[in-house]
Amino acid sequence: MLIDTARELKARLSARLAEGFPPVRASDLGGRVWTRPAIGLAPVAPGRVHLAIRVAAEDDARVLLTDLDDVVRAEIDVRVTGPIVPLSSPTPAELQRRTRPLHPGLSVAHPAVTAGTLGGFVRVEGRLAILSNNHVLAASDAGAVGDAVLQPGPADGGVPADRVATLTAFERFTEGRNKVDAAVAVLDAGVEAEPGRLPGGPLAGTVADGLEVEPDEEVEKVGRTTGHTRGRVTAVEVDGVAVQYDDGVHVFDDQIEIEGLSGPFSAGGDSGSVIWRSADRVPLGLLFAGSDQGGRNGAGLTFANPLSTVLATLGAEWVAS
Repeated sequence: MLIDTARELKARLSARLAEGFPPVRASDLGGRVWTRPAIGLAPVAPGRVHLAIRVAAEDDARVLLTDLDDVVRAEIDVRVTGPIVPLSSPTPAELQRRTRPLHPGLSVAHPAVTAGTLGGFVRVEGRLAILSNNHVLAASDAGAVGDAVLQPGPADGGVPADRVATLTAFERFTEGRNKVDAAVAVLDAGVEAEPGRLPGGPLAGTVADGLEVEPDEEVEKVGRTTGHTRGRVTAVEVDGVAVQYDDGVHVFDDQIEIEGLSGPFSAGGDSGSVIWRSADRVPLGLLFAGSDQGGRNGAGLTFANPLSTVLATLGAEWVAS
């Protein structure tokens, strides 16, 4: 509809809203969730808009949509947002403690490992699973399918009672060239998860192909050690990345290189973090290694497996929310 028409409809519905929902001050809420619909304009073409209605629950739009004809309803964009809350980034201290439901960025590890990061969630043969690195969930090939995964990791106080998942699959390292350092662990019965609980909200439901990642794209991650950080892709399709593990050096091809925008992008314990593109929140990499030197700011470089390669290798499907 035309912008002026939409503004008139907005004013009319806002008046109806005022009648149906009297003003409520925060002190009057008594712990209840405030579900009053929000109304705005959503551009759809030059000079034309839809009326944007945002509600916490689907039923909350009913008072506004009653008596509207089908032609007008076709020009309304209704979206259920759930409760809207202030957004903040979790601190490393929050990410390192025992947390339920599980969410990306938390400390997690095999019982024989210190601690890494729960990168995100995937489905493996229809089952919801944790995604992280081989060296985090499978102890660099020393673990076995069926082993426990703890949250938090042992370095953060995790004990057998903190078991949350079962190691399900991992890509073993080879003496030749490796593509991924990755593993998945299916959630144990009764363990709940919030895949979309990230700074800024859920990530996109699609995963970037490694070939689509361009140098200088700004990216973000949330990890167990450094929390929410921002960086820049400085190289793609990087071959010959030699990583020093406890059992020796393993070499990786076709990797993504990232440096922090201000200070380091990652540090030890951030391994397993999923990295996403700031512009569209599309996930593109699985963080697995880094250095404390190099980069334009001298704060080190971070390396990530292309997430599309990780998922294809493990036969996993990305779960955004």
